[in-house]
Amino acid sequence: MTTFAELDALSTTDLRDRAFDLAKQRRDLGFFIDLSQHLPSAGDAEQGDDSLGDIGPQIDDYFNMWHELKGHEYGDREPLIRARFIDYLMDAEK
Repeated sequence: MTTFAELDALSTTDLRDRAFDLAKQRRDLGFFIDLSQHLPSAGDAEQGDDSLGDIGPQIDDYFNMWHELKGHEYGDREPLIRARFIDYLMDAEK
């Protein structure tokens, strides 16, 4: 089991990659939507189809959106975003 200290020692990029990989495997659209709420361009991410009928393509769309943000500077939101990544990864091990 990975500890908080081990995860906290990782770069934000490493945390993001691990959390995104896990969310994609789980097809966890809620994770991407929640995270998008904390970014300056959150309004753009909210315009997706709210139906859950075919969630696979939605997950891929959100995942692709996040890949486009690879070089994104999180600014003063970075501690909050890092915490979200760490919480998500730790919850997965419970």
